[in-house]
Amino acid sequence: MSSAEAARTVDARIAALPEKLRSAALAWLRREADLAAELGAHPASQPLHGVPYVLKDLFDLAGVPTNAGSTFLNSARGTPSRDSALALRLRELGAACAGKTHLVEFAAGLFGDNSHYGDCPHPFFPDRLSGGSSSGSAALVAAGVVPLAVGTDTGGSVRVPAAFCGLYGFRLSPRDDFIRDAMPLSPSLDTAGWFTAHAADMLTAWEALVPCRVAASLSSIALATEGRRTGPATSADSTVNRAPRGCFLPAKSLGLSFDPDTAIAYDRGAAALAHPADALTTAALLTSWQDAIEAYTLTALSEAHAIHRDWLAPYHEHYEPSIWQRFSDGGRYPAEQLTKAAATFETVRAAFRQYFASYDYLVLPATPFPALRKAECTPEARRALLTLTAPASLGGLPVLTIPVGLPSGLSTGLQVILPGADSPVVPWILNR
Repeated sequence: MSSAEAARTVDARIAALPEKLRSAALAWLRREADLAAELGAHPASQPLHGVPYVLKDLFDLAGVPTNAGSTFLNSARGTPSRDSALALRLRELGAACAGKTHLVEFAAGLFGDNSHYGDCPHPFFPDRLSGGSSSGSAALVAAGVVPLAVGTDTGGSVRVPAAFCGLYGFRLSPRDDFIRDAMPLSPSLDTAGWFTAHAADMLTAWEALVPCRVAASLSSIALATEGRRTGPATSADSTVNRAPRGCFLPAKSLGLSFDPDTAIAYDRGAAALAHPADALTTAALLTSWQDAIEAYTLTALSEAHAIHRDWLAPYHEHYEPSIWQRFSDGGRYPAEQLTKAAATFETVRAAFRQYFASYDYLVLPATPFPALRKAECTPEARRALLTLTAPASLGGLPVLTIPVGLPSGLSTGLQVILPGADSPVVPWILNR
């Protein structure tokens, strides 16, 4: 499309959305003429030339309010005067921001609910939610408004909505350049990420945005699938011209009550990428993850309290009540609990280091069920999701999420956990 046609198309697709979805997903929309000018402002040789995208409203754009799903953040901090590092990089690559997207308030949730702007509905199953916290970003890609959307992932906020909405998702690592200047939830856990509807689009975005390109390392892991091995490496193995080695944990091994169709679809999809983990590998990983949810919750909320400490009293009535309570509680954890949480982080990371000494990737389910109705968004459902997502969060590891369709038309996803964002496993999977 020409720049003008692309901008016009984005506007038309936004206008065609159901009102409930549009208001719950879209925080700010760039004027059509301004978007057209931005889309045509960079050389056609740029890898993302002419690509309109939407940006989760945790990232700043100069002159545009950042409210992070709240009603008061812009009043407390002031309107940004500069773009975030990720927005700047996307512009350098030729992409143009078409709008900013709503999220669970301050990114503190996995379901896509927001009492200020409306719960974000699934684009194709409006009685269900999109997943969160990157709800608006996922919903607008799934609805076909834009081909690319930026999100964040602390405890699953890219992985869960990608799985619920049938998208590809990628999360980076904590404290990298793309997340450092975003509005934080938990700095030691927050990561930047993005969504696409298609594998080829994900590969294009990954090649453009991951700073350490993998061209030099592709010789170490062949992209061919023939002769793929899944066992631990041995001294006799050549590190050249081999397919990636990985394994998966079957749904029945994870101790969760899975939706039956989700378990079947996950196991089938995972088996297309890897073999089941052996008993020793499974036991080592699961043992290390036993306290992962508690460590994640303690760390995330104690760090959230530190960030929000000066706002909790003056803006009390502006917070969603349950989020205000959780952030307030985060300042009351005893030191011994936080010390235990830190020890769990190290236990999880040590187990992953041991695992990645032998393997190139690990496959887990992204969710134990498809997109939920509001009444199903319970503490038990949150815990079930975190059982699957917290290990990679504590490990500080990048994750590629692959959508998996279900017989109902709903979806789940595979988490492909990686030792590094520039892993050649990414093109190997996306080119399959």
